[in-house]
Amino acid sequence: MDYISNTESDKKKMLEDMGISSLDALLGEIPEALRNFSLSLPPGLSEPEVLHAIKKLSKKNKTTDDYSSFLGAGAYDHFIPSVVNHLASRSEFYTCYTPYQPEVSQGTLQVMYEFQTLMCELTAMDVANASMYDGSTALAEAALLSIRHKEKNKIVCSSAIHPEYRQVMKTYLKGFNTEIVEINCPEGTTDMHQLEASLADNTAAVLVQSPNFFGCVEDMQEISAIAHKHDALFVACVNPISLGILMPPGEYNADIAVGEGQVLGNYLNYGGPYLGFFTVKNELLRKMPGRIAGETVDKAGRRCIVLTLQPREQHIRREKATSNICTNQALLALRACIYLCALGKKGIAEIGNLNIQKSHYAFERLCNLDIFEPVFHNPFFNEFVLKAKNDFRIASIIRRMQEKGIHCGIDISQYYPGMVNCMLLCVTETKTKESIDHLVNEFTKCT
Repeated sequence: MDYISNTESDKKKMLEDMGISSLDALLGEIPEALRNFSLSLPPGLSEPEVLHAIKKLSKKNKTTDDYSSFLGAGAYDHFIPSVVNHLASRSEFYTCYTPYQPEVSQGTLQVMYEFQTLMCELTAMDVANASMYDGSTALAEAALLSIRHKEKNKIVCSSAIHPEYRQVMKTYLKGFNTEIVEINCPEGTTDMHQLEASLADNTAAVLVQSPNFFGCVEDMQEISAIAHKHDALFVACVNPISLGILMPPGEYNADIAVGEGQVLGNYLNYGGPYLGFFTVKNELLRKMPGRIAGETVDKAGRRCIVLTLQPREQHIRREKATSNICTNQALLALRACIYLCALGKKGIAEIGNLNIQKSHYAFERLCNLDIFEPVFHNPFFNEFVLKAKNDFRIASIIRRMQEKGIHCGIDISQYYPGMVNCMLLCVTETKTKESIDHLVNEFTKCT
């Protein structure tokens, strides 16, 4: 039986309604080579043979244990205290699912509640939801919220927001007849004059990331003032690790603060799954996507946790739903909770300071070589952009460094075609002075 058991008469009626004669005509846009294939599967294997084959395949993967990595651009290598793995690996956390029955889900609900509390404290915002899929979807949902709340159809965003985040946002907004204006960043940060000139009566929100894709720290206070002067919401996309050092969004009057929580006790995981966080001012509470866990009391007056807001169409009337985001990253949010509690306020500040000090040490050493020159001269957190001098080629340098077991950075011309021969590097607290010096020495050998 086919997966969808349509009868021949069902198929005929559907084809007639579509105005085509056959299933082949419906699939005509798909190349014939992709429609006519067979799976040449090998014979079945025993369990030991399967394990051997899988292990052989896994050895093709290279991790940060195999390579010295100075990669960033949205996925970061941070130290994770052993207590995070120890507690998050308990079976009750691995097996938990959506807490539809609060009376038997108090542990899961409390994790959500604690995560929300920690994210509010970290961002200085009023309300947080129980997490999103990742940073890009959180940013896209922030744009959607702004459009709904302001009943306007224009989004103004910085071109220094992560290119993949902007791509996800454009995909989300494609069906909303939204005008998206991207502001140039000629010096690595958002052009304030162009930003203000781009705002109009139909602008729903201004979206800016800080530290941005280039690692530069934006003047979020000035941008916030410009956005609010034109009656637009201000959406801040932030790196939570940086908030131990930099001013949190609530203190510069952001209306929505979002970002990627992978840095909070979660591994690189070959690109995912990751963890988005989403925080707002009180007045936007009922327009948030996702879900919110809240505290109440039961019939006996005992403290308990429940889901107090679930604004997806499965739970409320479709026309009242704020989003079709249907779940949250509970296990990764738990890891973020444990990580933040293990570090505390002092620890998160120390981690931020280590990122700044080590990245600036690497920046200064590399700029002293007769190989690179800095592209921007703005303050940065733990990422920076360098351009190869003279006849050196970034693509060639990256390839040679990989042969030496070092992922030295990424060629950003793939995202910004005008930035030819430019490389983005990231230095976190995991890098020692010796590893940075080794990076510098290897650069001199491969050029």
